[in-house]
Amino acid sequence: MRVARALGRFWYELLVGDDWKIAVSVVVALALTAVVLTQTSAGDPVVAVLGSALVIGSFSLSLALDVRQRPPRRPHSEE
Repeated sequence: MRVARALGRFWYELLVGDDWKIAVSVVVALALTAVVLTQTSAGDPVVAVLGSALVIGSFSLSLALDVRQRPPRRPHSEE
């Protein structure tokens, strides 16, 4: 059981790492690429370019959401 838990922890850290949003966005982009590949008659080079653009775009969006600056919170005034 200890080996299975260690193996599961290893795979989680390898695939998900520090940010689960990046992992989910890349999986969604790859799933969309697979759907386009199987459901359309687009050529392999077109699907490859689309898939790479989706992965890069989803990663960039996820990263931008993480590093955006949030406005400072105003303290509540007690009257």
